[in-house]
Amino acid sequence: MKKNIAIVAGGDSSEYEVSLRSAAGIYAFMDKERYDITVVCLHGLCWKAAASYQGEGAITSYTDPANKIEWVDMDRNDFSYEYAGQKHRFDFAYITIHGTPGENGILQGYFDLIHLPYSCCGVLPAALTFNKFACNHYLSGFGIHIAASLLLRKGECIEDNEVVEKIGLPCFIKSNVGGSSFGCTKVKTPEQIQPAIEAAFAEGDEVIIEAFMGGTEITCGVYRTREKEVAFPITEVVNHCEFFDYDSKYNGLADEITPARIPDAVRDAVQALTLRIHKLLGCKGIIRTDYILEPTNLPDDPNAHILSGYQIMLLEVNTTPGMTASSFIPQQQADDGGNKRYRKRVDKGVYRLARMEELDEIIERESTFGIRKGIIHNHDEGEHHKQHHEEHIRPRPRTAISRYIRKLSHDFLLIWMSSG
Repeated sequence: MKKNIAIVAGGDSSEYEVSLRSAAGIYAFMDKERYDITVVCLHGLCWKAAASYQGEGAITSYTDPANKIEWVDMDRNDFSYEYAGQKHRFDFAYITIHGTPGENGILQGYFDLIHLPYSCCGVLPAALTFNKFACNHYLSGFGIHIAASLLLRKGECIEDNEVVEKIGLPCFIKSNVGGSSFGCTKVKTPEQIQPAIEAAFAEGDEVIIEAFMGGTEITCGVYRTREKEVAFPITEVVNHCEFFDYDSKYNGLADEITPARIPDAVRDAVQALTLRIHKLLGCKGIIRTDYILEPTNLPDDPNAHILSGYQIMLLEVNTTPGMTASSFIPQQQADDGGNKRYRKRVDKGVYRLARMEELDEIIERESTFGIRKGIIHNHDEGEHHKQHHEEHIRPRPRTAISRYIRKLSHDFLLIWMSSG
């Protein structure tokens, strides 16, 4: 029997349309013979399922006059919908919302409450990594280098001279609780500071003012399982704009070179650091971490992340990386050359999930939510227990199931059920 997968897209940030593009890419990659797939779009309190979408081109918003998709309302009580006289429930949610509520822990908390497994980090890692200032300063406590920065909350203000004295120019001013595609400004003169702060506040209630880091921009994707750690080849970003903004990301105004043209020692150090960050934050599944390699004359010091004339500087951690065919993670995985091996492992994992008779064993052995075990085993045996178990206890698989990694490449989607 096919498993029902929801690709959850949309959201409430300026990257709404980008999320829909990711959803279309994920839908195209997935094996329709194994899964029944529905794109679900969230925007504020309006949650709708693209009931008629069968992969025909782009996904248009239900508010778009050119929309030809039949959108139906979702039931937020159990994340289901009715279509053609049938109620549709999901076995798994693939979150591809860039921004709130899918990247900051809010949606993860909802799915935890209704016991629906999902694809990315849990509430705490998602919330922490979404707050760039908090995340970077947390990681700096473990010896990871970050740029000097200041935080402004809604209603707070700062004088231009204070920014110049404490951070210096040039600097970056951007939203602290959103992606870097919108509301991000490279500030070169004091006169640009206040307009940049205003633009950043338009994207969220917190603004970060960050010192400029000069050097080579790179990004690295990783995942962990109980059995091993995997770091993908590193991508180098060569900008044709001032920085890696929306046009650079989505309109081809940057060269993305995989593998990056960096010394092997730096490559190895960046991959090891990204895996360490994954562990420090308690992440699950695939994350992508962005860095700047700053040139330095200091001698090599691996403990200080200084190698071959570069100091590794953290930019940010992304727990919901883009998944269109041209996004970084698919590029890195394609370069890794392991498509067939990954696909075989993932198919095996999803097949095991489909065998419902193994559900008790999986819950007993691997559930990290004790309350879920208690609910199952504190009930008396009988029909009520069976119904409660099958309909309401949807364990969030973490370890054995996570061996079979969820991954996108140009050819296919690898679904994993979280890694531990």
